[in-house]
Amino acid sequence: MVAASAFNHVSPEEYLAAEADSPIKHEYRDGEVYAMAGGTDAHNQIAGNLYAQLRASLRGSGCRTYFADVKARIELLNLFYYPDVMVTCDDRDLTSSTVKRHPCLIVEVLSEGTEAFDRGDKFSDYRHLDSLQEYVLISQTRQQVEVFRRNAEGLWVLHPFGEGDEVALTSVGWTGAMADLYEDVTFSEPGL
Repeated sequence: MVAASAFNHVSPEEYLAAEADSPIKHEYRDGEVYAMAGGTDAHNQIAGNLYAQLRASLRGSGCRTYFADVKARIELLNLFYYPDVMVTCDDRDLTSSTVKRHPCLIVEVLSEGTEAFDRGDKFSDYRHLDSLQEYVLISQTRQQVEVFRRNAEGLWVLHPFGEGDEVALTSVGWTGAMADLYEDVTFSEPGL
């Protein structure tokens, strides 16, 4: 959730040092730091539901699931983002407790203010992660999940899921009911 720029042209080291002590989260794009806007009840509930299901499913597998507070690092582009949910199964990611460089799964819950960025520039940026196998966009206005999966040729293929479907995330071997993903979510009109 990118909002207004808080700082200009800082190094990654300066960003990480400031972020460690900051009461609010910021994302970093090649020298510029952006404060993140707050989320909604639905946003938090959806991300939390998926985190809990993935965490339980992956227990003992060597994969680790993260929720909101751990950064994804895209070194090639000099970026740090906070995915809503992220999974890494790469032991190289054990070296840092706050930054992961080799995620296989990244999930963003869409909001009115960030949907275009999550679908466009952010997805384009995430595709520079060689380890990334799936990028998932989840609506908070209706039961809809879009899974973009990298195929054997390196192309990203859309796998859409709707109300009543079982959602499949092959990168982590997880399948779950759409209804469980949206448990306790009350839909409201966009912009409210």
